Amino acid sequence: MNIILSHSTLPSFNLAAEEHFLSKKGEDFLLLYVNEPSVIIGSNQAVLNEVDQDFCIEHNIRIIRRLSGGGAVYHDTGNLNYSFIRAKSGEPLSARFLDPVVEALRALDIPVEIRKRKDLWLEGYKISGTASHLSKGREIHHGTLLYDTDLQMLAKALNPERRDLIRKATASIPSPVKNIRSYLKKTKGISPEPEQFFRQFARQIGLILGTSRIGAFGNHDKEEIEKLQRGKYVQRGWNYRM
Repeated sequence: MNIILSHSTLPSFNLAAEEHFLSKKGEDFLLLYVNEPSVIIGSNQAVLNEVDQDFCIEHNIRIIRRLSGGGAVYHDTGNLNYSFIRAKSGEPLSARFLDPVVEALRALDIPVEIRKRKDLWLEGYKISGTASHLSKGREIHHGTLLYDTDLQMLAKALNPERRDLIRKATASIPSPVKNIRSYLKKTKGISPEPEQFFRQFARQIGLILGTSRIGAFGNHDKEEIEKLQRGKYVQRGWNYRM
């Protein structure tokens, strides 16, 4: 398993990186990244149904469409994203990909549990939503990890005037959310900065996956990712196609 930490906070670049590594047959990856404020919508969703576009324009929140299905999510620098990219397994739609995430969080004294929609919950609140995509013998399973996200911005960005303007689109299923940081402060009396917590999580999941090396993008990979970013993930035709 190659663990890669992206040093870019551009959602268009990081989503392009996911698709790029999905195409690299014969290699397995865990991609970790943090995005600047953005709304990431599912492949079959409509922006009009999911996003307050005026609010997003006012606050410079990018709207990007991802490859996978599922609901809309809000990203900012208090949220860590994890993406498992690998050859298709015997049970590609199971929640087994979450096992190392759960193990890493529990090792950090965060007692999360997996629920039926393959998301993670902590004390009755959702702290991680996930989505999956299968293509040509490969699979991607990615999710958010709410650590210190601005939950007011999240609620306002994902609050369109109407949710039924385009009826054929997949609808998000809202859930109550909370930050891991607030849980740690309340129960443990500690409150690591986001970057510190993200490093702790990366080291812990690396131990679980049997590697201590966290790499970066090679020059060729970066060039291919940037090409895909320019040709697809910054294009209005992709992001607003529904």
